[in-house]
Amino acid sequence: MPPLPLASTLLLLLAILSSSSPAAGQRDGPATGTSRFREAPLFYNAPSCPAPLPPGPDSACSPDALVHVAMTLDVTYLRGSMAAVLSVLQHTACPQSIFFHFVATSAAGYLSATVAGSFPSLAFQIHPFADEPTVAGLISTSVRAALDRPLNYARSYLPRLIPQCVRRVVYLDSDLVLVDDIAGLASTPIPDGVALAAPEYCNANFTSYFTPTFWANPALSVAFEGRRACYFNTGVMVMELGRWRDGGYTERIEEWMDLQKRMRIYELGSLPPFLLVFAGRIAAVEHRWNQHGLGGDNYRGLCRDLHPGPVSLLHWSGKGKPWARLDGGRPCPVDAIWAPYDLLLRTTFPIDDS
Repeated sequence: MPPLPLASTLLLLLAILSSSSPAAGQRDGPATGTSRFREAPLFYNAPSCPAPLPPGPDSACSPDALVHVAMTLDVTYLRGSMAAVLSVLQHTACPQSIFFHFVATSAAGYLSATVAGSFPSLAFQIHPFADEPTVAGLISTSVRAALDRPLNYARSYLPRLIPQCVRRVVYLDSDLVLVDDIAGLASTPIPDGVALAAPEYCNANFTSYFTPTFWANPALSVAFEGRRACYFNTGVMVMELGRWRDGGYTERIEEWMDLQKRMRIYELGSLPPFLLVFAGRIAAVEHRWNQHGLGGDNYRGLCRDLHPGPVSLLHWSGKGKPWARLDGGRPCPVDAIWAPYDLLLRTTFPIDDS
C-alpha cells in the first residue's frame, strides 16, 4: 500500500488521539497535581560528533558542548518543555553534545528530578531566576494572564544567568517541537556587533504592537527612527551572550518596562520591550525555524494551518496549547504532530492534609 499523504496521516492520527484522550476539562498543571513522565529513548552521537557530555551540570563550559539550549521550566508548562527537549534530541546528529540551561523560579528539586528521570543522560543545569522579584515589580498586565508571569521575562536575563564561558545560546519556548537538527539553527550567521538572531516578519502590522499613545509621542516613536523595524517572535532566538552583556540590553529592556508602568505604550507582555530594543537590529533566521502561531490568537486559540514552505520547528504560540486541546478532546490537525513527543505517563493527585 502506498504511504498516506501528510494531510490524511494527520487526520488519522487526530482521530486516534481524540478517541483516547482524557475527559474534557482535564489539564496539566499545579492546580490538579504533579505529572509523571516516562523515560525517553536514549539517542547516541554520530561518529563525527565529539565525545558525549556527562549527565548533569558539570560540562557547561566543556568545548565538547556543540549547542547550548536555554528554556524556562515550571510545573505549568513542564509537559510542553519535556516534549520540546525530546524533539531536540531526536532530530540532531549529536544529541549527547547538547547542553540544556533551564531557568526556574520554584520547585527546582522536583523539576530537576523529573528531567533527569526522563533523560538520564542529559547534560543540563537549572538556574534559579534570582531576578524574579525585580521583574515582578516591572510587569504590567497584558491581554492574557499567562503572559504576565515573571518567568515569561526570563529570556531577557539569560546573559546574567548562564556562565560567561558560554558564547552563544539558542532560546526556545516550551510550546514547540523541532523536526530538524538544532545545530542548523545554532549556526546561524550573526554579524559583528549584533547580539540576536530570529525569524523576521516584515509583512506584519508592526504599529499594532504599540498603543496610539506611543505613536503620538515623538519622544517615544523616535526610538525606531532609522531602523527597518519588523516584528519577530521571541520564542525562538539565537543569542550572542557576550555582545548582549556589552550592549547592556537587559537594562534597556527594563527601562522600557519601567516606562510602561507609568505610561501605557503597549499591550502584549514581554514582546514589545524586545521590539523596542532589537527590531531592525537583528540577524535574520529562515522562517522554517519558527512556524509560529499554531496556538491561534491570544483570546480564543482557534486552529491554524501551517504556513507555506519548509518546516524545521513548529511553535504553538497563542492561547491554544496542543496538550490542553488533546486532553479536552478538541485537537487541531497540527496537534497530531506534537502528540508523539508527549512523555506524560499519568497524573497523580496529592492528598490535601491541611
